[in-house]
Amino acid sequence: MSDAFTEKVKDQIQKNKIMLYIKGTKQEPQCGFSAQVVHIFNTLGKPYETADVLSDPELRSRMEEVSNWPTFPQVFIKGEFVGGCDIVTEMFESNQLQPLVQDIA
Repeated sequence: MSDAFTEKVKDQIQKNKIMLYIKGTKQEPQCGFSAQVVHIFNTLGKPYETADVLSDPELRSRMEEVSNWPTFPQVFIKGEFVGGCDIVTEMFESNQLQPLVQDIA
């Protein structure tokens, strides 16, 4: 199923090597899980973009159609869905996340 919403999200995911769908912004995450993911990507020092699902009700209600993941944050790297906070944290702590982003300028 393709519509303006899914096209917009796919465009964001393709244009940004690291795209985080979070509650709040990277400057002001609005939940602990979003804050954790923002902290990880700040630590990695690679450019990333965020979309605030709290300020966009359609984004919040329909992202699962794109990712097949029901909760936030949702992390996409190089166009691929990676996971939520627990998965990204585990990957970071076991040094599995770093190789995925090492060639991102």
